[in-house]
Amino acid sequence: MNLLTVDGQQYLVAPRGHVQWTHNMRAAGGGELRLGKKVDVFTATEVTGDDKVPLLRAYLKRWKAEVGVFFGGVGPDSSDDELRRIAPDHPVFHVTVRS
Repeated sequence: MNLLTVDGQQYLVAPRGHVQWTHNMRAAGGGELRLGKKVDVFTATEVTGDDKVPLLRAYLKRWKAEVGVFFGGVGPDSSDDELRRIAPDHPVFHVTVRS
């Protein structure tokens, strides 16, 4: 899973769409981020509507080579309308690490 950072905020994007972890995230409202021995507990808020467009663009700009196949030919240089069209298929969650 790739943690996206945009303007100092962190996001999780589901390139494969509505999968088990996205259903779990909605139900639990958060989880744990683990990197080695470091564990950060976080809350997650789903991003909706046009707010997803710049986040999907940033995600594709960073990881298109790895996940582009799941976005139906839409990439970081696609129009806002094309990104809006695929946005419902790719959940995005704003991550807030608890202190």
